[in-house]
Amino acid sequence: MTPTTFRPGRRAVVAAAAALPVGIALAACSSDTGAGPDLGGGSDDGGAGSLFGEAVASGPVAADDVVSASAWATAIKDKDKLVRGGTLANQVFSLASTSGGDPTGFDAGLTQLLARYILGEDITDKVEYIDTTVETRETLVENGTVDCVIATYSITPERLEVINFAGPYYLSGTAIQVRTEDKDTISGPKDLTGLKIVTQSNSTGVQAAEENIPDYDESLVQTLPDNESCVAALKQGRADAYVLDQGVLLGNSAADPEVTVVGDPFVDDPYGVGLSKDDDDALEFVNTFLQEIIDSGTWKDLWTATIGEVIDGEAPEPPVPGDLPA
Repeated sequence: MTPTTFRPGRRAVVAAAAALPVGIALAACSSDTGAGPDLGGGSDDGGAGSLFGEAVASGPVAADDVVSASAWATAIKDKDKLVRGGTLANQVFSLASTSGGDPTGFDAGLTQLLARYILGEDITDKVEYIDTTVETRETLVENGTVDCVIATYSITPERLEVINFAGPYYLSGTAIQVRTEDKDTISGPKDLTGLKIVTQSNSTGVQAAEENIPDYDESLVQTLPDNESCVAALKQGRADAYVLDQGVLLGNSAADPEVTVVGDPFVDDPYGVGLSKDDDDALEFVNTFLQEIIDSGTWKDLWTATIGEVIDGEAPEPPVPGDLPA
């Protein structure tokens, strides 16, 4: 698909995610939402007085010598813009504002915090968002179209052969989404035997289904190019369950009461910031940034303003940047 660009102005708060039923344990996995379903969007102002705006505004700013020591960060500062690959269609992690503000959500906030860290306190119009899918992410990183990808992006050994990952910055997990009318009959992978499954192509959902569904039947699994297509297949009855990262599925449930996340995640995967292997110093720079927002408490503030709006409990302990899967 052809990447599209979104250039927002001021910040807006995540709002519509409150529609998601609480009590779902968010733990650990991967993927990208692609174009996404028609999610609508929040209408709250989300400026400096919102939890989201306050979290972003509290983020650290790197000293000039820290930026100048990194060729990757210096290039971003010289063009006065951070170009992020990702999605703007997930109400929990990254959602475009309907009121002209900046995108909101955990990944969107992390993006704005990284821009602030490099470019300074005023990042108005200094983040460019380029749409990616699970099939285009590595390519856009490798060819330099984007400076980084922040897109509920699982760190896997296979992907580490192609690009670098800073982080992990969050732990999620492979989960199951069903039509809401079926939520009492399916609670885990053991209930998916003999049912039609849909997941995104080139995502970790395929392997998770193969390794965890008893008597797995490949002929019952269809892969589609993006989140929108998978949700449509589920709602239209062409699939009985949608298996993917819980972070993506939470956004769907927040947007659409016809689909519900059931059970707990059954495969753990860490999210990372995708970076080009050609940018030698980017990995250390972004890991340093992640550790700074963790140490300052900004990470937990951002979690509270986004993911914490749709699930119960206190913010979890952040993962350790640089602790990658073997």
